[in-house]
Amino acid sequence: MKTRYLFLLVVTFCFMSTQAQEAKIRWNKQGTATQLCIDGKPYLLLAGELGNSSASSINDIKRIFPKLHRLGLNTVLVPASWELVEPKEGEFDFTLITSIIEEARANRLKVVFLWFGAWKNSMSCYTPIWFKKEFNKYPRVQTEEGKPLEIASPFSEAVFQADSRAFEAFMQHLAEIDSQKQTVIMIQVENEIGMLESARDHSPTANSLFKSEVPLTLMKYLQKHEKELHPWLIEKWSKAGKKIHGSWETIFGKDPYTDEIFMAWHYASYVERMIKKGKAAYNLPMYVNAAMNSRNRKPGEYPSAGPLAHLIDIWHCAAPSLSLLAPDLYDNGFIGWTAQYKLHNNPLFIPEIKLEPNDGVRAFYVFGEHDGIGFSPFSIEDAPESPDYPLAKSYQVLQELMPVITQYQGKEAMKGLLFDQTEKKRILKWGHTTLICRHFFTLPWDKRATDGSLWPEGGGLVIRIAEDEYLVAGSGIVIEFKSEDERRLTTVNQTLGEDGFAAEGSSIRSTQNWEGGKRIGLSQVSEVHINADGSMTEVRRLNGDQTHQGRHVRIGVDDFSILHVKLYEYK
Repeated sequence: MKTRYLFLLVVTFCFMSTQAQEAKIRWNKQGTATQLCIDGKPYLLLAGELGNSSASSINDIKRIFPKLHRLGLNTVLVPASWELVEPKEGEFDFTLITSIIEEARANRLKVVFLWFGAWKNSMSCYTPIWFKKEFNKYPRVQTEEGKPLEIASPFSEAVFQADSRAFEAFMQHLAEIDSQKQTVIMIQVENEIGMLESARDHSPTANSLFKSEVPLTLMKYLQKHEKELHPWLIEKWSKAGKKIHGSWETIFGKDPYTDEIFMAWHYASYVERMIKKGKAAYNLPMYVNAAMNSRNRKPGEYPSAGPLAHLIDIWHCAAPSLSLLAPDLYDNGFIGWTAQYKLHNNPLFIPEIKLEPNDGVRAFYVFGEHDGIGFSPFSIEDAPESPDYPLAKSYQVLQELMPVITQYQGKEAMKGLLFDQTEKKRILKWGHTTLICRHFFTLPWDKRATDGSLWPEGGGLVIRIAEDEYLVAGSGIVIEFKSEDERRLTTVNQTLGEDGFAAEGSSIRSTQNWEGGKRIGLSQVSEVHINADGSMTEVRRLNGDQTHQGRHVRIGVDDFSILHVKLYEYK
């Protein structure tokens, strides 16, 4: 009787703990945006990810975390290494995990743990040595020639049981020490899963499964969601005849991309089982990250079959418990990559991006353009500890803006801006008002604009808070507000000096006669501070030289600020 009573107490405690935890962290849908909410409020991850080996000792954690707080982060992404958690089979050591959580609390940081389990950047380098040595029990994948790779097989039940046992113990430890304070807010399951050298595993087990019929679950999903599928996948299926029964090559054709689809299904199925094991212990949001299929590389030349945009339907079908698929961005083409991952069925989170000064304005773009939930440069501990470092200045302003950004997410009232030396201009339009947005260096007043210097990226966000009222925030941008009547006029050589007078040798005369209509002027421009409740406090009123005598609003490339702009019409 006493044993039964104790059992009921344990079950009740676990149930109450899970209920309390779920009440603190949840997903919210607002218009077209998906928001991560903590303690009932939408939360933006102003984050950074530690280098792979920068969280492997308590001394490193104690040294680094105070710096992260001073840099303005509210969240840190930290590896949780299987080899350190289970150095001997069946014996778990969570000393480092506990220290990470304690140091995060001391420095007012939330934590996203990255489970470096069976795979990290495709390879199985973070598995314990006892796992690595027992390659007969824990088999590796093989190339077509039969060469074994240091990539654990996702087809092996023994691999899954070992990996998931450690992951489940890890999640249970988090539940025991953190379910009340909720320092840990999300979990990344594995890291940059994918095949290298070969597009798929060619072991006997994999070959047998590859020749078998595509699972009925996937075929039903493709048919049910046909109109919503990623364009790449529907095209590939259609070119193969859009069959609904058959082997992988029958359904998708014979090429390396079919190999990739096959592996994606089995990787995602493995991850789904991991998530279920983890959530049974502690129900936190879980996601996966992807290394990009960039630089014209083919499957196997990049981590094939990972959670890439063109494979999102395969991953969603096989791993429905995933909260999102997230891109790791280290290549050029930032705007294009982010657009691939902000989909109707996938909120945008950037868990890794190359640490560089341009990250400051890119963070604004992610939140403004794509209703992003977070931004996280990699190896954040290497960032200069200076209040003038662009990311630190950016995060300070974004922290202020959080209640306003989250208020307008998903409502078509917010846009992001990002400019460089090539893409210098963007036109936005709301109602009868057109916003001509440009890089700050399109104004020639700063010598760096014309002396051959490489332009730093300029960017920010614009929020329309009323018909004639806007918030503009960021760095290195200039915006003019025009009516439809004004937009129809063209001008030549309209180069003005800082004083607003015509520059030498230029003309400001219009090529067309004014035919009446209204113009838009700046009624009021103020630099503002955003309070915790979303209200504004004016810091200073801007006019004269700061608005080019009422012609535009601007924020210099060395500054990050928030402007409150009110417009009026005249004729």
